[in-house]
Amino acid sequence: MQTIEVGRSANGEPVHLAYQDVGTGRPVVLIHGWPASHAMWQYQSAELPKHGIRAIAYDRRGFGHSSKPWEGYDYDTLADDLKALLDGLNLQDVTLVGFSMGGGEVARYMARHGGARVAKVVFVGSVTPYLMKAGDNPEGVDPAIFRQMLEGLNKDWPDFLTTFGKQFFNVGLLKHPVSQATLDWMQHLTLQASLKATLDCVHAFAETDFRNDFAGIAVPALVIHGDADQIVPPEASASRTVELLRSVQYKVYEGGPHGLFVTHKDELNRDLVQFVTAA
Repeated sequence: MQTIEVGRSANGEPVHLAYQDVGTGRPVVLIHGWPASHAMWQYQSAELPKHGIRAIAYDRRGFGHSSKPWEGYDYDTLADDLKALLDGLNLQDVTLVGFSMGGGEVARYMARHGGARVAKVVFVGSVTPYLMKAGDNPEGVDPAIFRQMLEGLNKDWPDFLTTFGKQFFNVGLLKHPVSQATLDWMQHLTLQASLKATLDCVHAFAETDFRNDFAGIAVPALVIHGDADQIVPPEASASRTVELLRSVQYKVYEGGPHGLFVTHKDELNRDLVQFVTAA
């Protein structure tokens, strides 16, 4: 793992993002979901470089092996972290791929930083455009769901994430799309985060309204979502996101849970390669 300094915390300490940079060619920056780390992209990082793609996956502040400051888990700061990474690595013509919470970083980066250095964007199981139900957002998710998440995390963080991991992959009594080993692996990734970051990011991805952020996105976009996603319902997210994009392809994965980067990894890898390498 390599690290790059992206700023300073409120107490003046440097904030470093840990990242993996593999392959050569067209750069793709992979932005992980909550509450995982860059390592959730292992199947993509192993495949994309075979097709002339440079795959860069990083840990959001507070997660994985990145710095874990007390503050800075709002999307403006997270988008600034992303800009510092792109600038620091001097990346050009980048494809940003945001999964779940990471889709919010893509949208906010494009609005806040004018899409600098970006050629294409991908939203996979994304929380955009506005996840929480509100008076002007009746299609959103009931706020009680997010309150329950916060209560569960505060009561027993590891136990909550164990249950969440099963929902993430649609594991049930009679359905096992992934092995117990995969569930254990994901649990390990989620517990590398700080509890403070894990809690603050629930507020961020639930309460942030990205609808205006899409106005300035003119680059080609790809939206991918599983039609069986129990974590981020497509009717509250992807179906609405595509309406806000000017040049967009929309792919729905039949039977796809939230964790389709594992369950549908071959399909996802193929679609990413085709989209990134297309003229």
